[in-house]
Amino acid sequence: GEHMSEAARRFGPAIEALHVFLHWAAPVIERFPRELKFIVGDRIQNTALDALERLIEATYDRERQKPLQAANLAIEKMRHLFRLAFALQCLDERRYEHAARQLDDIGRMIGGWKKQAANYEAKAEALPAA
Repeated sequence: GEHMSEAARRFGPAIEALHVFLHWAAPVIERFPRELKFIVGDRIQNTALDALERLIEATYDRERQKPLQAANLAIEKMRHLFRLAFALQCLDERRYEHAARQLDDIGRMIGGWKKQAANYEAKAEALPAA
């Protein structure tokens, strides 16, 4: 596929990291026990897709704080959903720790983007009206 840094440049590191995460998570969730795949697994994937949509919105919206805040919340929900999946023995410790690390990284990227957006918006408000 596309070279990671090339994609990260085009879409931003948080979006690219979330794509990589989704790609990794799909087969992991596919192996969840059938009765939990539809409850916990689907919820994880839908939450991840929500986060992706919010990050895309933040890319195109001048008001970035709200979609970034929503994306951050979705990442936090996924942390808890993976913790639950691990407790219910849907995935092994190695995969759980990998998921937790990836989600922490994505959360940090979104946090950095939020800070950057806040600074940018504060500067824009400080400019005199045309």
